[in-house]
Amino acid sequence: MENTNVTTPQQSEVTQVPLPNATTALVLGILSIVLCWCHGIFGLILAIIALVLANKDLVLYNENPQKYTPGSYNNLKTGRTTAIIGLVLAAIFLLMVIIGLVFMGFNYALFPWEMIEGCDY
Repeated sequence: MENTNVTTPQQSEVTQVPLPNATTALVLGILSIVLCWCHGIFGLILAIIALVLANKDLVLYNENPQKYTPGSYNNLKTGRTTAIIGLVLAAIFLLMVIIGLVFMGFNYALFPWEMIEGCDY
């Protein structure tokens, strides 16, 4: 009788590891959406960091997809998506803050101060 339980190297199970920055990119992407309302700058910084980390891991995954777990790849895609959404929202909100400050400055500069009694301006 022959031994049929012999495994060859091709049949042995490959140990998969999670992508190193997938969870970090996901958390930073979510935080960028949450914090984009804080004058836009915090969300913008977090979204850029999340995109850089996600793109690094995407390069790693594309080099050897069998090495990494599917769950971490899904986290990576979701983190990249949330980072892009956070980046757009933060950029829009930051632009609105800048435009608002410019209009406030013009209103303050063009205000007829000489018409107010007791004003020394």
